[in-house]
Amino acid sequence: MIPDIGDIIELIANIPEKNLYAGLSGTVVHSHGNDVYEIEFSNEKGETIDFLSLHKKYFMIIWRSETKQWIPIAEQTSSLVSGMPDDIAKQVLDFARFLSLKIANQNRGDSIVPQ
Repeated sequence: MIPDIGDIIELIANIPEKNLYAGLSGTVVHSHGNDVYEIEFSNEKGETIDFLSLHKKYFMIIWRSETKQWIPIAEQTSSLVSGMPDDIAKQVLDFARFLSLKIANQNRGDSIVPQ
């Protein structure tokens, strides 16, 4: 997914030297090309914390300015998993399968663990 100006992003990596941590939201304010974007990070009062040029591998888009819609959780998850090494991505998939089975069993009233 290519970021657009005005999109809201979420960091997926820590940048401790800037006191910016995974989970922090920012806004795309400029495209430098080569998958590098200028991101503005703000606090709850709307005051700018920092501007930082980041490669798109360090963030994921969570809200699209063009459509004025939040990115669905499944797409956000896919975005995160696609950047992981295969062995870690497989662990995420295994966990997702476990949760899916657990939900299916709860809906049927079955125990997920055989008795």
